Amino acid sequence: MSEDRPVLLAAGGTGGHLFPAQALAVALAARGVPVELVTDERALKYGGEFPARAFHTIAAATPTGGSLISKALAVLKLMRGTIAARRLVARVRPRAVVGFGGYPTVPPMLAARQLKIPSILHEQNAVMGRANRFLSGAVDAIATGFPTLSGVAEAARGKLRHVGNPLRPAVLAAAAAPYPDDSSLCVVVTGGSQGARVMSDVAPAAIALLSAEQRARVKLTQQARGEDEARVREAYAKLGFAAEIAPFFADLPARMAGAHLVVARAGASTVSELAAIGRACVLVPFPHALDQDQAANARALEQAGAATVIPQSDFSPQRLAQDLVEALEDPATLKLRADAARAVAVLDAADRLADLVLEIAPSPSGVRSSS
Repeated sequence: MSEDRPVLLAAGGTGGHLFPAQALAVALAARGVPVELVTDERALKYGGEFPARAFHTIAAATPTGGSLISKALAVLKLMRGTIAARRLVARVRPRAVVGFGGYPTVPPMLAARQLKIPSILHEQNAVMGRANRFLSGAVDAIATGFPTLSGVAEAARGKLRHVGNPLRPAVLAAAAAPYPDDSSLCVVVTGGSQGARVMSDVAPAAIALLSAEQRARVKLTQQARGEDEARVREAYAKLGFAAEIAPFFADLPARMAGAHLVVARAGASTVSELAAIGRACVLVPFPHALDQDQAANARALEQAGAATVIPQSDFSPQRLAQDLVEALEDPATLKLRADAARAVAVLDAADRLADLVLEIAPSPSGVRSSS
């Protein structure tokens, strides 16, 4: 069914929020449903790949942490953003608004509620984020990325629908790639869309602990923050070790598909992509999250037998070197772990979420009884 009224997607400007939104946009476009995106300026580097007919930015801030004055200013900014979002939603007249988390989603989701537009939250993590928790009472449905979700108010539990984490086309293409037939140990080290300094601190030092013969059997691709890139390159160069280093890999899913082992944070998108592609992994959850969402995400692959989960406090060069040596000595187990990851993947999550959107969206006539 096709009609001109779009679905408005609202997402924070990081890859963790934008990638599932992008996947839903592709699924809706395949059904003839136009999409518009509201986000913040951080999303600009992803915009070229996002299939939206229009992009909007709304002022938002995070009213947690910092001084009382900074919190008050953040609340005022959210209030101004909600007024602007209300004007935007009234002008666009979306058939539904779908939020993917992050405080930039708060103003458009509140505007949708005020204007009685059907709305859905998608929670990528195994623990509900603070922005989504704040919004959970104001939406028609809450789609979940993991089978279980903690941090949800009891009154909102009846809205939960498990759909999985939507996967963008690049990930689905990588999921179809065969397991790498390479006698070397191919390793990808990534810290998520914004990088992680701990990977730059630990990975080169771990490679240095390997013997020369062991290093010769390792092929490594590493994401390093821009400010860390030079020192990471220098550390590998001193070892005579060839590694591909960059602050960001646009083709990261394909690179993960070419790896036997992925060393990563445990953001929801990363965990879901590793499951879909089917690769063994070492996961180091971000330790400073108030809700410990990455630790909860990581448990899904750990319980499946695909992941080794290491708290950042224990993530040392010695520990990573041990994992690399075990992988070199027992490549067959890496393949078993890859199969275990794939067994918990949800490859059709974008279509499941699109089904839910069209289920709660208005009919072509725009008529919908208010709840």
